[in-house]
Amino acid sequence: MDVSSGLWFLTLGGLATMFVVEFLIVERRIHIFTAKEATYWVFFYLSAALAFGGFIWFEFGKSFGQQFLAGWITEYSLSVDNIFVFIVLLGSFAVPEVLKHRVLLIGILIAIFLRAILIAVGVNAIERFTATFFVFGAFLLYTAVHVWRSHDEEPDAEGNGFIRFVERHLPSTKHYDGTRFTTIKDGSRVITPLLLVILAVGTTDILFALDSIPAVLGLTKETYLVVTVNAFALMGLRQLYFVLDGLMGKVIYLPKGLSLILGFIAVKLIIEAINGTTDLHLHEVSISESLGFIITVLILTVVISAIAVRRNPELVSGSIISGAIEESVEHSGEALRGLPNGEEHTDIVERS
Repeated sequence: MDVSSGLWFLTLGGLATMFVVEFLIVERRIHIFTAKEATYWVFFYLSAALAFGGFIWFEFGKSFGQQFLAGWITEYSLSVDNIFVFIVLLGSFAVPEVLKHRVLLIGILIAIFLRAILIAVGVNAIERFTATFFVFGAFLLYTAVHVWRSHDEEPDAEGNGFIRFVERHLPSTKHYDGTRFTTIKDGSRVITPLLLVILAVGTTDILFALDSIPAVLGLTKETYLVVTVNAFALMGLRQLYFVLDGLMGKVIYLPKGLSLILGFIAVKLIIEAINGTTDLHLHEVSISESLGFIITVLILTVVISAIAVRRNPELVSGSIISGAIEESVEHSGEALRGLPNGEEHTDIVERS
């Protein structure tokens, strides 16, 4: 796939423009981002991704078009896990409703930048060492089994080690000051929880990228496609946070479906590694077969979940989303307690 520097520039510029447009439209006034607004943006980003996939299909051929679609669908599905952790993080930092969209918008932007670094490392490793597929395949198999068996680990309500390091070494306050990242306290400039939670969202995503990026690399080795797949998936992801009470809350078997997809891609990677490092010639799964498998599994996951919930509505209360919401309530404000005057009630100073 020959991608010119001009196309790279236009693509990155287009992605950046979408971020800026959303920021200007949604953040032009401080308000609670509603599920209705989020739904419009979900459709916008879904349409943009499909349109981009169509462009790849007609510009570079059917194979690359299918690689983008398979990678995007897989990445988008796997990224749903991020939302459950975001729910806990935003609750832990007691983020005001009017600031949640801004937190996710900027946090995801940081996540895309960090993922780009991991993608560069992963693609370089694959180009240099075919045996890297063994490592990625084994890791994805482990992750698939782990996701299938247990999907109720408690997220780190205080963010991650990086956030705790920042809290210990930089002066901070537990008080939000509107949309400001820093504020003045006792005559000194300190960072606000808004900056901390944005950093928490952006850096925590790296943990999820460790399995999702190898999964996408199992479907396409093109850096251009891997980068755009991740960008479109994450840009549409944050909108789902605000519409979780609908269909997403009823797809109770999503972890099972995702584990099957991860396992499938893991086997695909291992087969490619065997063919590239030995004299064996096993059947390599084509991209059209991969796309068909992924779509079929996701459709079955939704259908089976819907049937199960219709027969037993109480299953929804035990879903991942319900668990994340419970964790969010349980850990509400927990991340702020280690900050100065952390036991006090969090004050929100609304300033534009």
